[in-house]
Amino acid sequence: RNELSDFVQINRAGKIAMKPDEGERIIGVETCGHEDDVLLTTSDGRAIRFPVDAVRVFRSRNSTGVRGIKLAEGAEVISLAILRHSEATPAERNTYLRQAAAIRRAAAEEGEAEVEEVATDDEEAEEITALSAERYAELGAAEQFILTISANGYGKRSSAYEYRVSGRGGKGIIAMTLTERNGDLLAAFPVEDSDQVMLVSDNGTLIRCPVDDVRIAGRNTQGVTIFKTEEDATVVSVARLGETSDDDDDEETDETGEEPGDNSATEPQSGDE
Repeated sequence: RNELSDFVQINRAGKIAMKPDEGERIIGVETCGHEDDVLLTTSDGRAIRFPVDAVRVFRSRNSTGVRGIKLAEGAEVISLAILRHSEATPAERNTYLRQAAAIRRAAAEEGEAEVEEVATDDEEAEEITALSAERYAELGAAEQFILTISANGYGKRSSAYEYRVSGRGGKGIIAMTLTERNGDLLAAFPVEDSDQVMLVSDNGTLIRCPVDDVRIAGRNTQGVTIFKTEEDATVVSVARLGETSDDDDDEETDETGEEPGDNSATEPQSGDE
């Protein structure tokens, strides 16, 4: 962690931002504030969330840094994200998650969508409390969702309230249950309902779909199919696309002949970028 002022007057050759140990590489760079949290996610489906201030500000840009998460053998960090810090207690978070899941189940019974149970942390599962309507609304307004995507095209959205804040350097908690069916975890980052997401496979096909089409489920679940890849193909890249205007959507429909958000696989055409 460095002051932003350390990166002024950058010349053509660039500036050293960090000196990773041999065999390591930089995964991500983000701007952050004292009121934020860091979320690190690994290829074996683990994640850790800790306050930004748990990482001291380094005077030197060419340092190796401090440990963020303890990796299992063969695992690597695949993403860095910055989340808004929440002062909600474990009991408030658990109660909110249960009530929000109950509301989604009720909506599903009316034919709107299928939902999965959102699980609370085992260590905190018994901690619940009464929430006033005002407090429930406050927590809902501040809620963020983490989109997790696996190599075999499975994905889900989970509430950031399920990722409890802890100290840095631990083994983390489950971000996605991984099996041979869904493969290694490929990407994890916060999203908004109005966003879209684009997935690209190693055989050159891609899809683009609205984030609100992705099911909300507990972090310790496998997710559902977002991209049905061909046999022996895997997802290699995931990108978040911010909210687009109606004019942009109209232009896209005119040019492609397809409605935005169509999640069918598309073969890139010759000359496409």
